[in-house]
Amino acid sequence: MSSVALRLDQPRESSKPTGWDRAHLGVVVPLCVVVAVAIVCIVVAALTSAQRADEVALEREKHLFIKSIANRAEWSMRKLSAAVPADEDAGNLDMKVLQQRVGAWHKTVMDHDILVVADSADQMAYSEVQRPSDPPHWTEAAFPELTPLIEHLQGHWSELPARSIRLTPRPAAYQALNGSAAFVLTVRGKPAIVAAVPLGTIAGRNHPRIALVVMFIDHALLADIGGRLGLAGLHNTGLEAATGTDVRFDLADHRDQIVTSFTWTPQRPGAEVLHSVIPFIGIAFAGFAILAGMVLRYMRRTAATIAAGENRLRYLALHDPLCGLPNRIFFGERLEATIADVKGGGSPAAVFYIDLDHFKDVNDTLGHHIGDELIRNVTLRLSRTMRGNDLVARLGGDEFAVITSASSDRASLDLIAGRIISTLCAPYSISGHTIVIGASIGIAVIDHRSEGEAADVMRYANMALYRAKNEGRSRACIYDTVMDADLSNRKRVEQDLRDAIKNDELSVLYQPIVNASGDKVVEVEALARWPHPERGLISPCEFIPIAEHSGLIVELGTYVLRKACLDAKAWPGMTVAVNVSPLQFRQLDFVKVVERILDETGFDPALLELELTESTLLGNLESADAAMRRLKALGVRLALDDFGTGYSSLLYLRRLPFDKLKIDRSFVLSIEKAADAAAIVHAIVSLGRGLGMKVTAEGVETAEQHLFLRAAGVHYMQGFRFGVPSTPAEVSARLATPGVYRSIEGDAAAALAS
Repeated sequence: MSSVALRLDQPRESSKPTGWDRAHLGVVVPLCVVVAVAIVCIVVAALTSAQRADEVALEREKHLFIKSIANRAEWSMRKLSAAVPADEDAGNLDMKVLQQRVGAWHKTVMDHDILVVADSADQMAYSEVQRPSDPPHWTEAAFPELTPLIEHLQGHWSELPARSIRLTPRPAAYQALNGSAAFVLTVRGKPAIVAAVPLGTIAGRNHPRIALVVMFIDHALLADIGGRLGLAGLHNTGLEAATGTDVRFDLADHRDQIVTSFTWTPQRPGAEVLHSVIPFIGIAFAGFAILAGMVLRYMRRTAATIAAGENRLRYLALHDPLCGLPNRIFFGERLEATIADVKGGGSPAAVFYIDLDHFKDVNDTLGHHIGDELIRNVTLRLSRTMRGNDLVARLGGDEFAVITSASSDRASLDLIAGRIISTLCAPYSISGHTIVIGASIGIAVIDHRSEGEAADVMRYANMALYRAKNEGRSRACIYDTVMDADLSNRKRVEQDLRDAIKNDELSVLYQPIVNASGDKVVEVEALARWPHPERGLISPCEFIPIAEHSGLIVELGTYVLRKACLDAKAWPGMTVAVNVSPLQFRQLDFVKVVERILDETGFDPALLELELTESTLLGNLESADAAMRRLKALGVRLALDDFGTGYSSLLYLRRLPFDKLKIDRSFVLSIEKAADAAAIVHAIVSLGRGLGMKVTAEGVETAEQHLFLRAAGVHYMQGFRFGVPSTPAEVSARLATPGVYRSIEGDAAAALAS
């Protein structure tokens, strides 16, 4: 049964996202961005820290290298200072004595390559080489390169010569007794450490002799320094560029002219730390990636679960839980879409508003479980009858609706409606019960001429359904503009009736009920009449259905009951019967309303008879029984009206405290024409007498009917033969002069009936 509904709903359901939607992406994308930024920050921080550590280590290596060169120079100065005289007379020593002292020292020191003594005239007074392999002319060739430095030390030049680097602090003034000094400069094309020590002063002169030792920064010295400082591959490169991962360290003078350059492979603690940390960072990233994948997978599953739950909730919200068809909400959405499509140039469509006839009777007599199963069977039949692209919906209760794309001509619509009615009206077999129901259909066409929205279309279909029911049920009506006029008329009548009840503009007439012989009025029945100030007398057949449909029947019934109690006080001992509608009787305070009216009017409850129909009791047996027994406790009598036209259940007669049965006028009018009608009347009279109830026959118009009913044993009779509904004054007059009254027969009674 639900397969059709699911197929009809498929296009709408498929439009719903089943995976990631914007809400989920709104959470995942920022999370991924934050994670990516965090990873980049970690990597950048690690690389930056490693680079900074390498830079700090390189600066430390450069500082230690310079410090080592300065220490070697200071060592040379100290050794040379200890070997030469330090007094003022050292400048007056004989050169041979000076040579012996300085030469003897130089032979004991193996780290110096050249020894030079310059006189006060800046000329070389003595020179000596360390290694015998070095040619003697080396000193002569090297002295010109040392001359600018000697002149600077003698005070001839205040500025340090070019391509020279001072290793010792610069003195405050250039004087002969300034002390020792050490420099780095190029000698014979090689970088060298030059230590200079003054040899005292000559009296009256400011230019002392100067002893200089030259120590080349060669491979041996650099190997020793590199070994001590851990500078791998330390060597002199001159002005050549470094290769590979080596660094070049330039020694520049005060004019930023490069004197010489050294290259070595620096230590890289940052890179080492980074290499040792990278595996752990990789493991952490891998774990984070796994965790992120698990979180995303969980979020995806959660999103899918939520989407499925949303789809399920939407399905439940848009479908009827009993039969699985789309409900009123879904139907309204589809109807709006259909109207928009038709207005946009689409093909015409039609709405079929279907109401099941007598479905309430099935619920009341067989139970709601049978009624539910009947709804499922109706759903199955209706779904199979319509085409696959038609929408079948249950609007609630026993109301269904169909949207179909069909031709707007009346013949096609009548053909579809006829097919639906014939299908739904076929007998149903449910739980051993054979059930026959009807179906009334209201049709509203949707085409390019249609105006209004979905609510207007449904209103048109509802008006057409109302017309179909009024014309006899189990039929279809197509909406036309005349129905609008009928609806307007009903609304106007409803409002006028409301005002009439409020302003006491209604009247109550009383039809006599006589004994079996017909010569004595034993009771009167109150009947409402409406003399409209503009339209004249409005028939009860017109305003009673409107009152029932609008709910005004409760106010109308209360009005008639109070009016009847007040009028009947003028007829002592006369019983007055008042009809009670099903809606009025089912009001929770109905018994209290009756009791209050009796108290207000002072009318004797024993003279009040309330007439109930079988439809009042359907599905309401327990509460009806309780209310009726409370009324009986007040003294009110009860009559079962129109007996034989409904279900005529004997359960009502056995269980409920009725005092009287009233045979419906349809049987009385047929007793002269149909033998079965006469038999039914005899059966009802026998049943009533057997249960101890009085029997009244309604609609008696001819003498033949009177004689038959009297012979059948009917207790009371009512009809135009014995009197038409009359005003209270006319009833009083008739009761005062009973002999004047005579029965109305034949054509006269028929005329009054019309």
